[in-house]
Amino acid sequence: MATIKKSDVKYFEGLGRRKEAVARVRIAPAKKTEFAVNGKELHVYFPTEELQRTVKQPMTVLADMHFDISIQAKGGGMHAQAEAASMGLARAIELSDGTNRPILKKAKLLSSNSRQKERRKFGLKKARKAPQWSKR
Repeated sequence: MATIKKSDVKYFEGLGRRKEAVARVRIAPAKKTEFAVNGKELHVYFPTEELQRTVKQPMTVLADMHFDISIQAKGGGMHAQAEAASMGLARAIELSDGTNRPILKKAKLLSSNSRQKERRKFGLKKARKAPQWSKR
């Protein structure tokens, strides 16, 4: 594995996944923190305060650092994309400065939520829902 000098790196990249959603997050040092999600501003792509808070969660832990954040999210729903973006952002921040790892780990931002949708079984209407039973 080759070592890379920090001066040569223009950005740091983190990948986050949740259900069917995948988010590729790139962060670059900047004077002011700015978000871009799929070419749109954060409040346009994630309209609710809850989703915006979910994405920004790793940044609340590190108040003094500022980044230009670019997120490419695809698949899944809005909530899964927000959680995937949060995880990708936490991983990218960890790459940029390794001293933040214990803080992010304690806030549970680096652990993935691996729960997936259960597949549908034949003879059933959904994964576990069976048709109504009739004696006659």
